[in-house]
Amino acid sequence: MTKYILILLLLLFSKFCANAQNSETQEKNFEQSFDLLNSMLVNENNYSFKKAVFSVENAYLDNKLDTIFLNKQIKILNNLSNSIIKDRFLAYVEKDKPTVNKWASIFEVMHDTIPVNIHDTIYKYIPFGYDFNDVFGHKTRENLFVSKLLTTRKGNCHSLPYLYKILCEELGVNANLALAPNHVYIKHKSIKEGWYNTELTSGIFPIDAWIMASGFVHIDAIRNGIYMKAIHNKESIALVLIDLADNYNAKFPNNDGAFVLKCCETAILNYPNFATALILRAETHKKQMKTERNQEKAKQKLVELEKEYAHIHEIGYRNMPEDMYLNWLVTLKTERNKYENAALKR
Repeated sequence: MTKYILILLLLLFSKFCANAQNSETQEKNFEQSFDLLNSMLVNENNYSFKKAVFSVENAYLDNKLDTIFLNKQIKILNNLSNSIIKDRFLAYVEKDKPTVNKWASIFEVMHDTIPVNIHDTIYKYIPFGYDFNDVFGHKTRENLFVSKLLTTRKGNCHSLPYLYKILCEELGVNANLALAPNHVYIKHKSIKEGWYNTELTSGIFPIDAWIMASGFVHIDAIRNGIYMKAIHNKESIALVLIDLADNYNAKFPNNDGAFVLKCCETAILNYPNFATALILRAETHKKQMKTERNQEKAKQKLVELEKEYAHIHEIGYRNMPEDMYLNWLVTLKTERNKYENAALKR
């Protein structure tokens, strides 16, 4: 009997050690991703939005991301974009025509059905679509991933604009991400139109009034750069850092908050009024406060937490319920004529 108990204890101990080692390896993947993202913030020569995004997804997927497949898919999309540039978009005559043509070709690749001639046989290219299943990644973070979008050709307001930005940078042009409540889209600036919005979830070019129509955009949020701002590259990496922190929370729900806070602080340093980072930092501090056994320290943490939430409110952030967000998103389809930029209609 004693012999069997010893064997059982050894088996349990071995399993515990294996789980601990696996967890340590998984955490190391996240640390390596953080180091890569941080290097892009420290030295702009290291910047690559594609590498940043895939690094974060790879960490969550335990270093099993098939980057060879993903890079092949991106190359195919870029080749298609280049072929469109050669054949179309001849009407635009301003000096930034080469850049605008690249934006337009990538938009078409993502949203239009395109006839493709391969060895005198016409094939129909099917564009990407919107996936209304688990839009916020509550069931699995993978539903927010660009890798999932490239595999299934279905994405959402996170993965679609991310892929668009990646494709633009692969073709040598910039694309500015922009934020709305629970939402990411693209802002471009051309000589002819000035700043204009590109909406990847519905495939149209909405005016700013559509974003204001959500009812959750306070004027201070616009003034302070929370919403409707063209985000530069360092701020884009700040967005990806918070993706990394959210993925870490999903992977290790009982973590002590140290890694998450490191991501938050680095993101906020480079994008001070990034509301999502400010909220995640506050929520992490709240979690730590609840586990604080020293009453004096807990009281002090509560005071600091109240200051954090007050600051988030003061800069204009307002929470938008998820169901209202989805209804708001649908208005781009149902009220397209009301919100689409008439000058950019195709």
